[in-house]
Amino acid sequence: MAHIKSNNEKLKQILRGVYQPEMEKISNDVGPQKKVIVLAGPTCVGKTALSLKIASELGGEIVNADSMQVYRGLDVGTAKVTLAERQNVAHHLIDIRDVAESFTAVDFYHEAQLACDSILARNKVPIITGGTGFYLHVLLYGPPKGPPSDPELRKKLENEMEKFSPEAMYDRLEKLDPEYAASITSHDRVKIIRAFEIISLTQKKVSDFPWNQKGDPLGYNFSCWFLFRARENLYSRINERCDTMLKEGLVDEVVNLKKSNFQENRSASQAIGYRQCLEYLQTEQTDEDYEHFKEQFKRATRRYAKRQFTWFRKEPEFKWLDLDLHDPEIAADLIIKDYISQDPKN
Repeated sequence: MAHIKSNNEKLKQILRGVYQPEMEKISNDVGPQKKVIVLAGPTCVGKTALSLKIASELGGEIVNADSMQVYRGLDVGTAKVTLAERQNVAHHLIDIRDVAESFTAVDFYHEAQLACDSILARNKVPIITGGTGFYLHVLLYGPPKGPPSDPELRKKLENEMEKFSPEAMYDRLEKLDPEYAASITSHDRVKIIRAFEIISLTQKKVSDFPWNQKGDPLGYNFSCWFLFRARENLYSRINERCDTMLKEGLVDEVVNLKKSNFQENRSASQAIGYRQCLEYLQTEQTDEDYEHFKEQFKRATRRYAKRQFTWFRKEPEFKWLDLDLHDPEIAADLIIKDYISQDPKN
């Protein structure tokens, strides 16, 4: 209990009293080892449909763990749940930031805790759903233990990024810390800069810091599932979804986002689909340009799905569930039975 109290106090300090009244109520209502379901998996695997089914049957609420769905206006390109779906099942951490604002893994860690505690306090089941592996890793193990940011050093690194390009900086990072570099993409400016900041300040690699051991920092009993399909089936679903996004107005969405300082948010503007669309909008937009854009969009999405498989293979907490072998009803039943069997009340 002292461990949980300490974490609650730290959270209150970090949030600086913004949620103080609600946190006071939650800290008294939520006990240790409360059960939380986590549904992860590659893009297009079917996480959303399964999470909605489980939430309906268990009386659950969904906590978004997709790093781009937190942004208002990024709807089509993130396959965001519809307003009707959100009316049927409560969702958290969706549309909580403007595109000009930042949202980090540490932000997710604290806001997801707040959402889960609120759900548990109302005797509902938190179902964390998304494919951003780094966010889920931070939630399970706690934020990375690294030095505080140095504004002067960070500004210098940002200038270097502008001068040499993210890809060149990533190549340097691969030589200095290949293990950490393998866990991020060559376009993730935020994580690349933070990695160099840590290396410069500590003379240690990011991968040397002890944030890879489970400490159950939030006092939850996580039930973690990685949903997957055979590669050929998943890639077919990816291609179909990309086509659907284009038909539903992805290009128009990006045109409108450009009016809202969208490109100042490096993470959002470099997200798959959005980055390729921005590049397309800089062309003459011929039929050939459009076909090239469409193929690059699909290719980047398939590559991202492959990286998601690689990431979660190193996550021992996750049980793998093949959605090609189990239809949605059976898959949901398996997860629900596992949840019930491990419930402390039973």
